[in-house]
Amino acid sequence: MKSIIASMIAAAGLMVVGSASAADMPAAAKKLNCTACHAIDKKVVGPAWKSVSDKYKGDAGAEAKLITKVSKGGGGVWGTMPMPANDPSGTKQAEIKELVKFILAL
Repeated sequence: MKSIIASMIAAAGLMVVGSASAADMPAAAKKLNCTACHAIDKKVVGPAWKSVSDKYKGDAGAEAKLITKVSKGGGGVWGTMPMPANDPSGTKQAEIKELVKFILAL
């Protein structure tokens, strides 16, 4: 019985260590105003970033798809509310890539 409880406590500890908080967000998330519509662990206007990460786990093309989606905007994947374009001129690609990598690592 003690070993089962110890295993459960260890697993819970790993979940806490592996979780990200708002303080862990890249500066680009705030600079690009992504936090107005997204949070790490809950739906706001758009999906939780953890949900996005879960949806694209194992998808080798996810990073490129999400960089394009964040840059050009789009809709229909997470509901009827479209996401506006965040970089139509293509000048923020390094920041968007940093943000997408953060999201996919959740």
